[in-house]
Amino acid sequence: MADKLKNLRVAILVTDGFERVELTDPRKALMGEGADTKVISPKTGELKSWEHDHWGDTVRVDESLAQANPDNYDALLLPGGVINADTIRMEPRAVEFVRAFAKQGKPMAVICHAPWLLIEADLVRGRKVTSWPSLKTDLRNAGATWVDEEVVVDNGLVTSRKPDDIPAFNKKMIEEFGEGVHAQPTSGRRGWENP
Repeated sequence: MADKLKNLRVAILVTDGFERVELTDPRKALMGEGADTKVISPKTGELKSWEHDHWGDTVRVDESLAQANPDNYDALLLPGGVINADTIRMEPRAVEFVRAFAKQGKPMAVICHAPWLLIEADLVRGRKVTSWPSLKTDLRNAGATWVDEEVVVDNGLVTSRKPDDIPAFNKKMIEEFGEGVHAQPTSGRRGWENP
């Protein structure tokens, strides 16, 4: 095991319907670099994953969102999946949890449909991002610059479009998480600097 991320604590925020590979593959990459990862959810027990077009394996919740403290984590991973992303953005605690990471300049890795939660938290204004193509207009309307690239990095925020992008996503996620807290933007990014 490598130790680029030794002692780094990563929160993985999800609920039922997350795209399985968008949680399991990045989590494996993080743990392979020595990070401690915890699945956090508004639900307790186990969560059902989504696998392309059907329900997939379950994943155990490590900590309930009601008990989770963003101060106890160094970085945040937001897997996608339409059901997961659309459901979790309606959870006020999830929105506040993500805002806390942004306010402290902690790095985040967000893939596929997960940027919906960033939109809900008003954290994409002035940011360059990518996502699943159907979110393009939502992100632009929320003030982001949307591009169709496999991975985009903007001051500690890593975004990717889909499962095929995971190798590039993991590489940049590990790099940004390893850098730690990023300086907060100073102009034109109201949503990011004052969540």
